[in-house]
Amino acid sequence: MSETQHDNGDNAKSKKAARLAEQLRANLQRRKAQARARRAGQADSRAEGLLGSTKPAEDAG
Repeated sequence: MSETQHDNGDNAKSKKAARLAEQLRANLQRRKAQARARRAGQADSRAEGLLGSTKPAEDAG
């Protein structure tokens, strides 16, 4: 392998690493913003869990 091919491979790896690092930072910022929004909001007034059906579903057949 020539020196220029080796440099191009290293350059591609460093670009990929930089791109992945930027995506990781952006994801972390989104997650922090979501956590702050949840803390700032009011507590849910709904009951925990899923509620049962109030009437049986009609048969389609």
